[in-house]
Amino acid sequence: MSAGAHLAFLPPATLADLQARYAESQRHYHTWDHIEELFARYEEFAAVLRDARAVALAIAFHDAVYDPMRSDNEPLSAALLKEAGGGEARASVAAAMEMIEATKSHTPPTGAACDLDDALLFLDADLSILGADQARFDEYEAQVRKEYAFAPGAAFTAGRAAILKRFLERPTLYFTDWGRRRFETQARANLRRSLSKVWA
Repeated sequence: MSAGAHLAFLPPATLADLQARYAESQRHYHTWDHIEELFARYEEFAAVLRDARAVALAIAFHDAVYDPMRSDNEPLSAALLKEAGGGEARASVAAAMEMIEATKSHTPPTGAACDLDDALLFLDADLSILGADQARFDEYEAQVRKEYAFAPGAAFTAGRAAILKRFLERPTLYFTDWGRRRFETQARANLRRSLSKVWA
């Protein structure tokens, strides 16, 4: 099922605005294709979600604001959801906002608005790209480098390596049984391989 089908509850103008945002020229990985990939993961666990609409909103809006030169994309994306929420159930919007803000550090949210199990599945889905097959992971890394084309090679290499090392240092990359089962082994292999090469 397409992302649009999962988001059929949104007003057409809101969905069109989201798709336009994900088509911005600075994006190479954080595009609508990323949203489609996340909804493919969503279909694997939707049946166990306590607030499926909140997770769908979190997926749709979590990168709605994306400027690789800024450090506040996540709160701005959450704020955009709040502004666009309109007729949506307030509880689902508040839960989705917490999930979106948790993607800044990819650690569990500490607020009380969202269901923790739902949030952990969402976070694991967002990191599922790390456990993609080698070809897709390499494509992802090339896409990220394009998004940071403004960064000198050495600076990008150091920053990217620090991020990947932090993930590898976790006892587990994924928070849920679903995430660990589906992605953990391949993700660790991908990250080790990435750290062994020189970024340009």
